[in-house]
Amino acid sequence: MDIPRIFNITESAHRIHNPITPDKLATLGAALRLKPGTRVLDLGSGSGEMLCTWARDHGIIGTGIDMSPLFTEQAKSRAEELGVADQVTFIHDDAAGYVSDEKVGVAACIGATWIAGGVLGTIELLARSLHTGGIILVGEPYWRQLPPTEDVAKGCLAGSISDFLLLPELLASFRRSGYDVVEMVLADQDGWDRYEAAKWLTMRRWLEANPEDAFASDVRAQLTAEPERYAAYTREYLGWGVFALMPQ
Repeated sequence: MDIPRIFNITESAHRIHNPITPDKLATLGAALRLKPGTRVLDLGSGSGEMLCTWARDHGIIGTGIDMSPLFTEQAKSRAEELGVADQVTFIHDDAAGYVSDEKVGVAACIGATWIAGGVLGTIELLARSLHTGGIILVGEPYWRQLPPTEDVAKGCLAGSISDFLLLPELLASFRRSGYDVVEMVLADQDGWDRYEAAKWLTMRRWLEANPEDAFASDVRAQLTAEPERYAAYTREYLGWGVFALMPQ
């Protein structure tokens, strides 16, 4: 069980697998007013930075589920590094359909809402692990400005313009689904730069170390195309944020 190999390569040096900076991740933890002992479930936990830093800074108890063996091992190492290995658990597993045995105060899926067929399906999945009064966190893209054509949307790696909503429409969709939006932390272009541009050096170093790998041509093609594609499309049109929701 694993994610596609290209992600294990391009994001192998990432601590955060989304366009959010460490400062913004810390802002989110403070904004949620987390209390020591709060149980947090993170579906698609990546390299564990959110759970590990929140365990260090706020005393939470966390469980992270991720399909990547590489990221799961990185998360465990990060927990050891920060001295919180007794507070957080990372499990290599498919997060799709995962429901916690014990109800949690925060149920999160930050940037992996494909696990339940989209953002609304993921909210429904997370709600099954949430205790009364708890908070759901979802990380989701939105259009900063509406793409003028379908080709521009595809340049942002969307299937079509309809894949994402403008921010007011996304917030309205949460309300219509029966949730209050109680907080949000939005990525900025610097966050996008750190997420996307950091992949390019990782790819170059990987190519230097693995010139004979059968996958090298795919990595080279992505390294060649990505800087210009990102600057022309994603950086200008696509936003991303983490939204905190509570049932109405």
